[in-house]
Amino acid sequence: MGIKSALSIPFARFQVRGIKKWSSHPIQEQERVLKYLIKNGKGTAFGRDHGLSQVHDYASFKEAVPIKDYEGLKKYVDRVVDGESNVLWTGRPIYLCKTSGTTSGNKYIPITRASMPNHISSARNALLSYIAETGKSNFVNGKMIFLQGSPVLDTSGAIPVGRLSGIVANHVPAYLLKNRLPSYDTNCIEDWESKVDAIVEETWNQNMTLISGIPAWVQMYFEKLLEKTGKESIKEIFPNFSLFVYGGVNYEPYRSTFENTIGAKLDSVELYPASEGFFAFQDSQHEEGLLLVLNSGIFYEFVKLEEVHNENPKRISLQDVEMGVNYALILNTNAGLWGYSIGDTVKFVSKDPYRIVVTGRITHFISAFGEHVIAEEVESAMQELIKREGLQVTEFHVAPQVNPSEGLAYHEWFVEFRETPKDLGKVAQVLDKILQHKNSYYRDLLEGNVLCCLKISKVEPGGFVKFMKSRGKLGGQNKIPRLANERTFADDLSNFVVE
Repeated sequence: MGIKSALSIPFARFQVRGIKKWSSHPIQEQERVLKYLIKNGKGTAFGRDHGLSQVHDYASFKEAVPIKDYEGLKKYVDRVVDGESNVLWTGRPIYLCKTSGTTSGNKYIPITRASMPNHISSARNALLSYIAETGKSNFVNGKMIFLQGSPVLDTSGAIPVGRLSGIVANHVPAYLLKNRLPSYDTNCIEDWESKVDAIVEETWNQNMTLISGIPAWVQMYFEKLLEKTGKESIKEIFPNFSLFVYGGVNYEPYRSTFENTIGAKLDSVELYPASEGFFAFQDSQHEEGLLLVLNSGIFYEFVKLEEVHNENPKRISLQDVEMGVNYALILNTNAGLWGYSIGDTVKFVSKDPYRIVVTGRITHFISAFGEHVIAEEVESAMQELIKREGLQVTEFHVAPQVNPSEGLAYHEWFVEFRETPKDLGKVAQVLDKILQHKNSYYRDLLEGNVLCCLKISKVEPGGFVKFMKSRGKLGGQNKIPRLANERTFADDLSNFVVE
């Protein structure tokens, strides 16, 4: 055990005591955060427009601050982008995080001096929680890689602009810099395929112990490593690789494929970061869900999924949430987001402490016939299928086929297998039965002859990577939605389907 790993264990235990302190007083912690936000927000342009100086509790806060998406806050964000101070939060943001929008094109999410620590400390606390619980700390002595976007910032405007992963890359703690790969120059490469090739050249002969990134892009990195070295597994290349850190997607459908590529079962730590804040992290290898970060400048609200499109949906704070209910996540943050609907859905799996699982996106569902199938259902169905049939799946996407050339409409599953099943029709029937069990509306539509059994369209090897490349979305934080209610993705994916 090296010096760094030896010192990390008592430090981790010390930090975890602090985590347990705030997580054991969740309601008081959220009340404190709300008061802090109101105090600092009442002097801003948004605060004056919404009468925050007259707000004294959560009930009056809900009256004053309506739920808004990015479009609802855009007039304030535009003023921030132009360099105006005291608009959404005191002073000016230190960064603007650029993300891909929908109706408004690019979105610019403020990151303030007050909100930046949330992004850094939450990721750190996830790793420290792992060390404290397991006692495994040797990974801190080796090399760590974070597959992410370029750290280069656009400084042509009043406020530096960049992607979240690039912004965070500029704030890596000093004690990790010597362990961190790839090099700055390699990290700055914009073309993703060229970047991964360069990362392979820098890392294939290093003592890699921790690898982090979105699973699909890490898998791409792994495959290029195997091609470069001629080895049969990642463990042959990196024998001390012991921890995989990920976020942004459900890892479980990828796990069997990953473990096959790695050549061993591996511990993993899940994170829930976004441009708008770092909301939760996996604090235990034994308990389900992610610990909600309650002490870091974010006041959370929740709206039941079935009410989210109502004109005046009922919104609740943490103390009134129920277990097992899908909620739309609403944020109020010290980056200046107020009543902000981020578009994610979550479900509580524990209230002592408060732990969540991310179940999908408000806009990602299939309800072409009233079935309202959600991401959580298709992901868990695929996970069950993989376990039951012993399959390995690289990637998948689901969309309705409303106007087939013949027969009834159906759900089309685009699946890239590592090894194609011998009887794809049988696999489709098994998957269909699993989904019927998870969604009674879907089952009723099949029994009523409105839909027929789902169909699996086999995507060629590497097809999802080619698809993302064709859309200019290869690498970084980009990921394909697990499902969609229309065929925006499906029709293009059809170009990569093989018989």
